[in-house]
Amino acid sequence: MTISTANSSHKNLIEMLENSRQRYGDRPLYGTKRGGVYEWTTYEQFGEKVDALRGGLASLGVSSGDKVAIICKNTEEWAVSAYATYGLNGQHIPMYETQVAKEWEYIIRDCGAKILLAANPLVFEQTRDFPDKIEALEHVVLLSGNVTGDVTTYEDLLKSGRENPVEAQQPESQSPMGMIYTSGTTGNPKGVILSHRNLIFECSVVLPLLGMTKDDRSLAFLPWAHVFGQVSEVHGLISSGGSAGLVEDVNTLIEELGVVKPSMFFAVPRVYNRIYERLRGQMKEKPGFIRALFYGGLKQAKREREGETLGFLDNLTLTLARKIIFKKILNRFGGNLRIAVSGASALSPAVAEFVNDIGISVYEGYGLSENTAALSVNYPGARRFGSVGKPLPGVRIEIDKSVEGSKEEDGEVLAYGENIMLGYHNLPDKTKESITEEGGLRTGDLGHLDADGYLYITGRVKEQYKLENGKYVAPAPLEESLKLSAYIDQVMLYGFNRQHNVALIVAAMPAVEQYAEGLGISGSAESILNEPRIRQLFKEQLERYGKDFKGFERPQNFALLSEEWGIDNGLLTPTLKLKREVVEEQFKAQIDSLFS
Repeated sequence: MTISTANSSHKNLIEMLENSRQRYGDRPLYGTKRGGVYEWTTYEQFGEKVDALRGGLASLGVSSGDKVAIICKNTEEWAVSAYATYGLNGQHIPMYETQVAKEWEYIIRDCGAKILLAANPLVFEQTRDFPDKIEALEHVVLLSGNVTGDVTTYEDLLKSGRENPVEAQQPESQSPMGMIYTSGTTGNPKGVILSHRNLIFECSVVLPLLGMTKDDRSLAFLPWAHVFGQVSEVHGLISSGGSAGLVEDVNTLIEELGVVKPSMFFAVPRVYNRIYERLRGQMKEKPGFIRALFYGGLKQAKREREGETLGFLDNLTLTLARKIIFKKILNRFGGNLRIAVSGASALSPAVAEFVNDIGISVYEGYGLSENTAALSVNYPGARRFGSVGKPLPGVRIEIDKSVEGSKEEDGEVLAYGENIMLGYHNLPDKTKESITEEGGLRTGDLGHLDADGYLYITGRVKEQYKLENGKYVAPAPLEESLKLSAYIDQVMLYGFNRQHNVALIVAAMPAVEQYAEGLGISGSAESILNEPRIRQLFKEQLERYGKDFKGFERPQNFALLSEEWGIDNGLLTPTLKLKREVVEEQFKAQIDSLFS
């Protein structure tokens, strides 16, 4: 496949925006739901707001090298503030609304932010005294809503900037555009410094592979404080001339798909897992004929995808399934989905094939904040389920076999290319650990390349552990398989220096309670989970969804928990990654009891 790199000629993100503004000025960019209806901002209107806010930020003293931090979910104001900051040769530092105040305070102090943009009155009230506590921070600006007292608002800055315009600067390609703060699964978050060149390179190679054009529309719900969402639906979108509807509430995601009718969809495996679980659950309630046609259609779709020639009856089954069932499902997703991309963590091959065969083409990719989102990706014409695709054009992947893994062919994945970070903010030792003398990024992930150059990720170096018998266990891929059970919401395997694995399981209580009701079992969540027949259910689920595990990988005992692990109780990061050390410490007694 020939890859066009026309967009890679841009020197920086400001130049990229100016080019798109000229080419796509009257086309829609972002859609915001107001009064139940999506209102669309064009590229020209967006560019005008960027110009105005740039002047407004300059009026607060923002200049070259200054940091502008923002606590906000995906909004038009988020993207405007990013490009306004770049135009002052400043750095944009995003955070999650779901983080707690002490984490915001840590990041703002660590990066040395001069300005903080607060999404709404709730965030503002938690941060309005930060300038008194953080030396570098001078102003907290309210983006939307009203609060009492003297406060500078987003609208104030737009007005100021229109009255006192400031010309956009053109940052050098290798100058920082900002930082992405990593999840902090094992300690404080680290600020990953990315350059304008990092982002320009990423957009210039990924978009042509996926065939992203000005006619594509996405539904933006991945948080832009995460590198995957930001590259896909801020910089990548602006580069391509496409558009995106901004989701207010992820709980209404399916409904919004039907309204926005996206052609592209960027999501994490958890979303595809939910589609898989929901559709399989709904099929249980359908008449036998519909259920048989659904699964028969999936079987024939897989055979067709693998190049088999279908006989008359098989082809008829597939045609009927697509017309009677699959088409209705696709219409619920808007009816226009051309391509769906999965990233941020491992996607089960079974889920990928299931979603693909109902008619949503799924392509899995792989990357980290440290390499500006993507190192490899499956794409039309080059896809292998179970892999994370081939390295991007201009990216070289090596496998360091000196790092042992659970599979003989595995080693640590090393990456080289123009998308590798500048380093970690104020952490030279960590930077030296992560970037080799030759400029390669030590990803911390275990994996291998097959004979055709497809990359397979099999775990994290720091997460894997040895059992007492010397066997390595990489828990994350195993846990993803177990979470395909409708009764398992979350799970963590553990067996460090022990004879075997055990599992902590957070039960999917609505499904468990429904199952228990059918057995005549009722009571509190704890009493239901202690019921022998419910424990037997989970034993069967572990056997079913762990059937492909090696013998030593299978958990020999398990504990059932009813309280979900979340951001609020400190067990998940804002990107929903498991804080294993915290879980191990908090549930140490339960874990120890499983080995007794």
